[in-house]
Amino acid sequence: MQPKVVIKKSMLYIVQAVLLVIFGYPFFLLIINSFKSLLEIFENPVALPTTYSFDQIATAFENMNFGTTFVNSLLITVVSVSLILFFSAMAAHFMVRNDTKTNKILFFLLVFSMIIPFQVVMIPINIIYGGVLGFFQDIPFTILIALYVGFGSALAVVIYHGFVKSIPYELEEAAQIDGCSRIGVFFRIVLPIMLPTSVTIAILTVLWIWNDYLLPSLILTKSELYTMPIQIKVFSGEYQNDWALLIPAMLLTILPVIAAYIFGQKYIIRGVMQGAIK
Repeated sequence: MQPKVVIKKSMLYIVQAVLLVIFGYPFFLLIINSFKSLLEIFENPVALPTTYSFDQIATAFENMNFGTTFVNSLLITVVSVSLILFFSAMAAHFMVRNDTKTNKILFFLLVFSMIIPFQVVMIPINIIYGGVLGFFQDIPFTILIALYVGFGSALAVVIYHGFVKSIPYELEEAAQIDGCSRIGVFFRIVLPIMLPTSVTIAILTVLWIWNDYLLPSLILTKSELYTMPIQIKVFSGEYQNDWALLIPAMLLTILPVIAAYIFGQKYIIRGVMQGAIK
């Protein structure tokens, strides 16, 4: 192996190791401090615990009502992601296969909508849906899921749009010649081919919805409806925080989404690249 190649690979490994330390160190601190008492955390937050005790994790598990909040977060996330994938895939396929001026304008509006920050529409949503229509009190989960679908569909359509262009139209024509309807072509031919891209969008959307705090905090006003990021605030007081319980509560909150990311992370780069360059 040539010296230049060895040096280039060595530099790449060094950069990767530095990035691993930078991004992994906060998570490492979160893990080790989850096993410490409050006194140990304040004495030296970067040191390893003298004894590994699961008491703080068990107490946080109980006080944050983990079972209810986990089910709430899971329900909202699964339904929202499923609807985003379903409607975005159909919309992107329709726009690509029907290349009309109207569809081009709609696609442009979807792309444009992604640059609008949520804070711009936060107050109108709160006034109209929460105050005038009363949806926040009557159907909080339904309106929250509907808003997630609305805010999350734009990026999904853009990624799907680029990927559908790479699918040979001859496959769909052959299926139609064999007697398959347009709906059948989509579900039997196009949708299975979209699987890597669908997993990519699903993982990215799960990370966003599961960890979101602002939108659920506006809509979910009853404690029995709280998602996990909102429920963590029970360990935060007006004048001080109970770090011995807050840290393990944060760990319990992010573990499910980390597991989902590890399961599907190999599809993320592949799907994004396919949607971007095809």
